[in-house]
Amino acid sequence: MECLSLLGFGACSPDPELRESLSFPSVDIDRSSIPPLLRRRTSQATQMAFTAANRACNQANRSPAELPGIFASVGGEIQVTDRLCIELGKPEGVVSPTDFHNSVHNTAAAYWSIVHRCTLAVSALAAGHETFAMALLESWCQLADRGGELLLVCYDESWPAYLSAPLGEPAFACALVLGAGARDESMVEIGRPQPGLSETYPAFLQDLIGRMPVAAAIPLLTAAQEGGNKREIPLGANWQVQVKPLTFRGAT
Repeated sequence: MECLSLLGFGACSPDPELRESLSFPSVDIDRSSIPPLLRRRTSQATQMAFTAANRACNQANRSPAELPGIFASVGGEIQVTDRLCIELGKPEGVVSPTDFHNSVHNTAAAYWSIVHRCTLAVSALAAGHETFAMALLESWCQLADRGGELLLVCYDESWPAYLSAPLGEPAFACALVLGAGARDESMVEIGRPQPGLSETYPAFLQDLIGRMPVAAAIPLLTAAQEGGNKREIPLGANWQVQVKPLTFRGAT
């Protein structure tokens, strides 16, 4: 396989300053995409993942039920995990059944499969500051092996302030519909992720990614939005990818 094709993407953040700073469309959380009975049980992380993933599928004109998925997050349900740990540390702590149910790293992936009745493989992964790079590499491996298309979703909610500061701010999610090989409808062609760096982030973006690692997707999404020449783009502290921007179809 020579490249991946980016067929559509979506981005979400509840932070208005971050949304306004991006050169591509990004929206606040849209809870209407989650059924009401489930909506009350979902975290900020899952709601962001749904918002970004639905926008990506809509832009690519793909059905969520027909796409295998990769959901990547550094902290997953970190707010839920924090609440559980606090309660378990109390002599008379009471664990919420909903929190217990949601206290797994693949919560967003599982809810996505349930809501959209997707019976295809959906996986969840985490790789610290290299989460986006490893998620894109996993996407490459799966598509190189079986072809077709998949949905990649990267997300992290706001972390409790006292946990490993300054990680976890501002909350951000993005989703990409990727296809194997070159496609006529591709927004950008993406090479295989490689170790090493030939380009570095601007200072403001380096600071942002240090606090919110999945924001490492921003340069790739910026390239898809703005076009330009074929070039190397950093994916994190130690990885890069070659992109070839094509015709941008516009985000909705």
